[in-house]
Amino acid sequence: MKIKKILVSQPQPNTEKSPYFDIREKYSVKIDFRPFIKVEPVSTKEFRAQRILLHDYTAVIFSARHGIDHFFRLCEELRTPVPESMKYFCTSETVAVYLQRYIQYRKRKVFFSPTGKLPEFVTVLNKHAEEKFLLISSDVNNEELFSTLEKSKIKFRKTVMYKTVSNDFTSKKELKYDMILFFSPKGIDSLIKNFPDFEQGNMRIGCFGQTTAQAVKDAGLRLDLVAPQPGVPSMTMALDNYLQEHNKKPKK
Repeated sequence: MKIKKILVSQPQPNTEKSPYFDIREKYSVKIDFRPFIKVEPVSTKEFRAQRILLHDYTAVIFSARHGIDHFFRLCEELRTPVPESMKYFCTSETVAVYLQRYIQYRKRKVFFSPTGKLPEFVTVLNKHAEEKFLLISSDVNNEELFSTLEKSKIKFRKTVMYKTVSNDFTSKKELKYDMILFFSPKGIDSLIKNFPDFEQGNMRIGCFGQTTAQAVKDAGLRLDLVAPQPGVPSMTMALDNYLQEHNKKPKK
């Protein structure tokens, strides 16, 4: 069955450079974005339990604007001043620009991937390998970023500054999609919570990360696509390969 309509269980990218938009044009498919999870803050008590001293680090890694908000929120609540010398590394230009809400934006202290892709981001980090990196994260790993950093030579420590919980949908309309992509076990939990009578049928399910894959199987659902795989490090690359195989030949 040809795939015509895909649901990505994440917020819509804020940049047209996203590979999802390239896939949309290449295969003439409709791609919707609908987050299945939402963000809640980690308390100062919960943060202190991680035994992390913010002033021990010279650089911060952000993969989302939520991370920026909660980093500066916790610094304020803990009365920990952020030094002027702190460097900020962002996975995309969109995230980097968001820093202007909190700091004076200067190129010598803000760095980002020029393409928004992780291989280029690792290249940027490697140019500053002497820094002590702190990765700002939610309680659910961004597995694509985390696995990429672990495979690189970058030394970093992860800290949880916000939590992801199930997003309650006001509309209980049927999910009329040919494929849904998930990125965390909590996304699967949210699917079951919001759509308790969900039946997969011919719908394809794809996911990123082995923990999410296991959650799909534990929920009694069929897993049709999983990333990363050898030579296929990202969900968008895996989706591109899948559509190339299952859809008609893409337009030239």
